[in-house]
Amino acid sequence: MNSQTPQSPQAPQPSPSSQTPQSSPGTPGPSSSAPRSEGSPHAFQVDLRGLVDLLSHHLYSSPKVYLRELLQNAVDAITARRAEQPDAPARVRLYAEDGALRVEDSGVGLTESDVHSLLATIGRSSKRAGGLEAARSDFLGQFGIGLLACFVVAERIRVVSRSARTPDAVPVEWTATDDGSYTVRTLPDAARAEPGTTVYLQARAGADEWLTEERVLSLARDFGTLLPYDVRVGDTAVTELPAPWDRPYPSPAARRVALARHCHDLFGFTPLDSIALDVPVAGVRGVAYVLPQAVSPAQRARHRVHLKGMLLTERAEQVLPDWAFFVRCVLDTDSLRPTASREALYEDETLAAVREALGERIRGWLTGLAAGDPERLGAFLSVHHLGVKSLARHDKDMLRTMLPWLPFETTDGRLSLEEFALRHPVVHFTRSVEEYRQVAPIASAQGIGVVNGGYTYDTELVEALPSVRPATVVAELDADTVTAHLDTVEPGEELALAGFLAAARATLDPLGCDVALRAFHPLSVPALHLDDRAARHEQARAEAEEGADDLWAGILGSLRGSTPRARLVLNHLNPLIRRISSLGDPELIGTAVESLYGQAMLMAQRPLRPADSALLNRAFIGLLEWATHTDHGESGR
Repeated sequence: MNSQTPQSPQAPQPSPSSQTPQSSPGTPGPSSSAPRSEGSPHAFQVDLRGLVDLLSHHLYSSPKVYLRELLQNAVDAITARRAEQPDAPARVRLYAEDGALRVEDSGVGLTESDVHSLLATIGRSSKRAGGLEAARSDFLGQFGIGLLACFVVAERIRVVSRSARTPDAVPVEWTATDDGSYTVRTLPDAARAEPGTTVYLQARAGADEWLTEERVLSLARDFGTLLPYDVRVGDTAVTELPAPWDRPYPSPAARRVALARHCHDLFGFTPLDSIALDVPVAGVRGVAYVLPQAVSPAQRARHRVHLKGMLLTERAEQVLPDWAFFVRCVLDTDSLRPTASREALYEDETLAAVREALGERIRGWLTGLAAGDPERLGAFLSVHHLGVKSLARHDKDMLRTMLPWLPFETTDGRLSLEEFALRHPVVHFTRSVEEYRQVAPIASAQGIGVVNGGYTYDTELVEALPSVRPATVVAELDADTVTAHLDTVEPGEELALAGFLAAARATLDPLGCDVALRAFHPLSVPALHLDDRAARHEQARAEAEEGADDLWAGILGSLRGSTPRARLVLNHLNPLIRRISSLGDPELIGTAVESLYGQAMLMAQRPLRPADSALLNRAFIGLLEWATHTDHGESGR
């Protein structure tokens, strides 16, 4: 932040020899007019106003980060002092009044040379000074860039500091404005008697609200609740240590109640349960809160992450595995790497390892519930079975553990796969909800066990069942399997209905549907529409071929398969089918069969093609005409 115009300090003027105005490299100085040899290096020029605009509109998500940067600078300064003086005081005090903010810390402080080195050069870190590079992991930010961020809300920044490393050093003052100019001067001893730093901010026009006491307290609590030192806004304490998940409690129940209160205060909901997230080897501690309502697996979970006690982000998305979308967590870490804005985490090997370790903690919690607390597990699964199914797809141990607990929709009711497999030697399943609805009533009546695999992850889990239960036979249910389980009609009776069946087949043949006659329960179902994926693919191919040009039709024709077509299975035990099969009028038989086909499609909740919709309309009108014609005939007798 080299100045373009030297600024006059606002405090009483010291002797001229102590004041050091600085000028920008971009402003011609005494030697700037001297000719440069070709190839001479040039210094970058920094437009501070443009840089502040970049920070406020592109790097930082909100002006509120200015307070985080001030807290980081103060905490780092105290950490640096305590590295050399372990018994040094550790205090941060913030005072807000009339559009101004004062932040005092008892940290290591700065000498005049430190000020020139650190505050005049953007990006320079105080952690390099004094041989502290080896202890860099204990620090949060960079002093110069942190102060620069304060220009987002301030038009003027004044820093008064006294070094703890150099006892005879006098206080030094650095004053800067948002036009890019600054001054540095030394002050009398009385200006600051103790080591440490005080930062004064004067609000820029329109930013006064960010420097009110109420807003400063709110931001300080948001960012600094877990900081390791005594932080206060006025007389109000900000830090609350130890963290809620690290505090001792008289019982597990008392711990759950306390953490539930913490979750409600932090996230706005009361959790079903809390999960300890303690990974010492990765320097991570925290807690995950189980959501009390189901959420979509596609919804990105957002978590709160603190870096060495300082809130880094409330919107971290990558700290937990994708399958753990049913929890929200708050973490404190000293190992993860922040991005340049310090508002997100850098995706690297360390973060990947932490994510895997935290996933193991959540997996262990589920396993523990299954082994020792089935009531709580049942309450959890009633809401979040989808998340556990997502995990169990890729984790055989989890699938084996959760097998007796995960619920599935089956023809025997809502059961676990474990219980369903004990009842049925073959576990049949459908890949879609529509297929299941087609066959569930009939399959149940015929004693066929079917699992609805149409819901998210269910088909994958059913197919994985033999991997954890080797004796289990799993098979996809198709139209042939269902038809084979239905009772055949006596040959003589079927032969007597040959004319009716021929007329029915001729009616539905243009729709790519065959007709079969069977006897099955329940009697109330007159007809059953059966197809499978192969039949639907062939039907779609045939429809595309009809509407294609000669070249494309030839290509589609070459793809024609020998797969069975859909079929309408008529129930010979149903009284309506018996009456329709006795009709002698072929036209009336065709209308009745079209109506049965449409009703079976609707009952199976199959999507209707344009041809199916036209058939339904035609059948409906035909039945009305037939009923009206019959009524007129009777009235004329």
